[in-house]
Amino acid sequence: MAYLVGVLILVVVLLASIALHELGHMVPAKAFGVRVNQYMVGFGPTLWSRTRGETEYGIKGIPLGGYVRLAGMYPPATAVGDPPADGGWAVRLAADAREASAEEVPAGEEERAFYRLSTPKKITVMLGGPVMNLVIAAVLLAVAYVGIGIPGPTTTVQAVSACVPAAGAAATQACTAADQPGPGAVAGVQAGDRIVSFGGTAITSWDQLTTLIRAAGGRTVPMVVERAGRQVTLQVTPAVTQRPVLDATGIPVTGANGQALTEQAGFLGVTATEATQRASLLSIPGLVANRTWATIKVVATLPAQAYQVLHETLTGQPRGSSSIVGIVGVGRFAGDIASAQGTGINWGLKAAGLLEMLAALNLSLFVFNLIPLPPLDGGHVAAALWEGVKRQAARVRRLPKPRVADTARLVPLAYTVFAVLGVLGVMLIWADIVNPVSIG
Repeated sequence: MAYLVGVLILVVVLLASIALHELGHMVPAKAFGVRVNQYMVGFGPTLWSRTRGETEYGIKGIPLGGYVRLAGMYPPATAVGDPPADGGWAVRLAADAREASAEEVPAGEEERAFYRLSTPKKITVMLGGPVMNLVIAAVLLAVAYVGIGIPGPTTTVQAVSACVPAAGAAATQACTAADQPGPGAVAGVQAGDRIVSFGGTAITSWDQLTTLIRAAGGRTVPMVVERAGRQVTLQVTPAVTQRPVLDATGIPVTGANGQALTEQAGFLGVTATEATQRASLLSIPGLVANRTWATIKVVATLPAQAYQVLHETLTGQPRGSSSIVGIVGVGRFAGDIASAQGTGINWGLKAAGLLEMLAALNLSLFVFNLIPLPPLDGGHVAAALWEGVKRQAARVRRLPKPRVADTARLVPLAYTVFAVLGVLGVMLIWADIVNPVSIG
């Protein structure tokens, strides 16, 4: 039942995200006077619709997207110099798109066509959808981190290692007489100590302390701890040993062979107490920026990652936890989070996990839609920018105002991109079924 609840939450939030994305397009379009003929959530057959004013609002059977139909998206043939309607398939597709777009504009309302908007207004309409996804992600992260709280390491010591683990050995492995004593234990660090400062630097987070310890290998530095209500100064000498290489987020870095990379770094032998912690609202913009940048890096390597998924699935190799997934994989994640059991796992933690995942989904929609290829929003933005550049260049050179950009010529490219994305989506669904990713 909990698994189904998680999947249901995903479906509801996904539909809400799609609806708000399209609302982000529709509201500025209507504000600029563009006629909006349809506002639809989903694709395929219409399940429900109502017409209010000049706009038909509805829900369709396949909840994998949505659209708003703006009248006059493409300029008519007369506005772009009457290009030939006969020719190859690309020429015919462009001509058909111009004709269909012209038919959506009622007689006498030609001024309300989208193509007549200025460049800034076109960009505002097209960016309205992705920006809405960014706002949704920020709200979801704020609820998760500020409202509920996320489990994480505190600055209080939970346990002290009796020895320095040998290279390649697990940190939990039993100590032997041949092992070097743990630097923290030798210095007198005790479970329950709260780290106040290290080497003269005030400690505000465990990640900060870890960075300082790794850099202090082989040096004796003062460490102040709070114990039983009073501060105690200890002299600690972190041992120099092989430690995992960490990225900017504290995640171990792996090499091409999938094995964790290591480096010489300081080791104190203390572990942190985990606790649910609420973040400051002021930290959310930075968190959103970091997550967005991480998403951009994933999207930038999408072809390589798609090949990796296909290769691993065809060869029977398990997919890594960082593998890209499709809608089935996302649904599996939602179910796994909602049905997770174990010590310390409660509905607050599950809710925070679901919100984080849904925020990541919206950030993916934000970044992906900015790719400058039609039919994505970024493709329309790129076309509007190109048109704006031409107009500004003509103004600077004191030339006549150029015709509007013949964006219908991009329709064949849009069909091609749509087909590629369709194949990618089907491949990910197949991979998510036969070779699923586990989030543990």
